[in-house]
Amino acid sequence: MSNLIATLGLSAYFESPKSSFTALAKSVLVPLIGLLLFLAIWEIGAKSIHTSLGVFPGPVAVYEQSVNLIKDHNAERLKEVAFYERQDVRNAKKLEKDPNATIKVRPYTGKPTFFDQILTSLITVLTGFIIASMIAIPAGIVIGLNSTLYSAFNPLIQLFKPVSPLAWLPLVTMVVSAVYVSKDPMFAKSFITSLITVSLCSLWPTLLNTAVGVSSISKDLQNVSQVLRLNWLTHVIKIVLPSAIPMMFTGLRLSLGIAWMVLIAAEMLAQNPGLGKFVWDEFQNGSSSSLGRIMVAVLVIGLIGFLLDRCMLFLQRKVSWDKSVVLR
Repeated sequence: MSNLIATLGLSAYFESPKSSFTALAKSVLVPLIGLLLFLAIWEIGAKSIHTSLGVFPGPVAVYEQSVNLIKDHNAERLKEVAFYERQDVRNAKKLEKDPNATIKVRPYTGKPTFFDQILTSLITVLTGFIIASMIAIPAGIVIGLNSTLYSAFNPLIQLFKPVSPLAWLPLVTMVVSAVYVSKDPMFAKSFITSLITVSLCSLWPTLLNTAVGVSSISKDLQNVSQVLRLNWLTHVIKIVLPSAIPMMFTGLRLSLGIAWMVLIAAEMLAQNPGLGKFVWDEFQNGSSSSLGRIMVAVLVIGLIGFLLDRCMLFLQRKVSWDKSVVLR
């Protein structure tokens, strides 16, 4: 019996049931009570808010719209399958009559579903975040290692860091329209516009935190590097990066959160497919289900932002020497 208890990980509970129950209550029951209280307040408050499109959606209405969005997605996928099946039948008949006939397979151009929009937004934000990180981390290391460069670039970083995406977007749109000219573009201009806007707004926290982390390396570590006569690249890899990783990941987490928030606004204004455009289209649609669908999108945006932050925190624990980072 004792072996079974140890296997199930319940030994701590039986050794100290009171403290274990308190910990369980704090980690499970308290958050559950908070969630139920929020849902109750939301349901009661929603009934008292009347808009031009009807009563503000409560939890039940939002759940119904989420089910409808899943049904719409499944129906769209069935249409896509049927579309390609019809093409296959036509092409098979065409080849049966003439084996040398030229076969064309036209892509399905149906309306993107809610889940397609989620995938598009994730691709856009992760691409913009990676581009920003590839610029910010090397630049932050170089700036942090040189006090003169740090003094020179710090005012510029502080100047551009608080600029809203709404201010960058018109400038980026004009530049992309003037520079990105092609008869057969690989990517849509709206995608490039959203991508650059996300990168511009999200690189500053990583750049600043990396520079601060690098510049605050202890003198003892720098002396060790000098004693060992490490070259610049080895010094960066062996001394700088391990020491600056905690600050660097703080910047990366801030950048990813900013990138996700910026993306929604950029997609709305640039009309790039994604969750931002979905919210804007539903707002313009003005149907009785629009408010519920917008609320579904709001909750999904918040959930995805939370999961992205958890992923960055998990990655930090894997690559950092400091294993005391808590998932909060």
